[in-house]
Amino acid sequence: MNPPPPVSVLEAFGLSGRPEPLAGGQTTVWRVGEAVLKPDTHTAQELEWQAQVLGQVSQSHFRLSRPLRAHSGSLLVEGWSAWTYLTGRHEPGRWTEIVQVSQHFHQALAAVPRPAFLAARTDPWATADRMVWGELPLDDFLAAPYMRRLAQQLRPVHAPPQLIHGDLTGNVLFSEPDAPAVIDFSPYWRPAGFALAIVVADALVWEGADEGLLEAVRSVPDFPQFFLRALIFRRIVEELSPLPIKYGQEVSDPYQSAVDLAVRLASP
Repeated sequence: MNPPPPVSVLEAFGLSGRPEPLAGGQTTVWRVGEAVLKPDTHTAQELEWQAQVLGQVSQSHFRLSRPLRAHSGSLLVEGWSAWTYLTGRHEPGRWTEIVQVSQHFHQALAAVPRPAFLAARTDPWATADRMVWGELPLDDFLAAPYMRRLAQQLRPVHAPPQLIHGDLTGNVLFSEPDAPAVIDFSPYWRPAGFALAIVVADALVWEGADEGLLEAVRSVPDFPQFFLRALIFRRIVEELSPLPIKYGQEVSDPYQSAVDLAVRLASP
């Protein structure tokens, strides 16, 4: 387990008490009272942008975790950020509700302009995202399992891009009777249908969902193309990321059935 935030960070954010580790977050997330602290690789500019955007989003169908300021006004102290603590937990199996949260959340974000810092990102997730949307070549990854088969089905998508949360599956928390909570905003500039497809891909590959989940997204235009891209995105991230992947289902090949389904849906 990684060390908790130092006392100097707690004092800077006006917090007191013993940090308690929270599930998830690669054991680097800590709760102190009504705040959550985590090591943060975002720039101060990115955090200021998140504070502004998330502070303006209406929360009629969901709750949002927002960044907290230190006494100095800063959102980042010694590499740590603090966020509002929201009750709830990730519950595998509630994928249809996560799809609904995604739809409401992205409706609320539809008018937000593209942030300039997205173009400067070079992390594995940003690299994979650019590859699946044709902004970087896929060639180096076509030898990875299923990649060529998925890539052969790709076709242009004309849906308009907007600000999306590209990692909702494990970042929607449930705690009745409260509305679902959205945490750990991962911004991308893509069609909202891509965010939905990532949820579906994650549910099928990581959590054992079956194709009945497609009923929740049957009205999404171009969904087969978004689904192909979501699977390619996750495969590239697995190739590039140093973080271990934990599958929630005990199968020899978690991608097989999802890839078969995606190819079938995308085939003429």
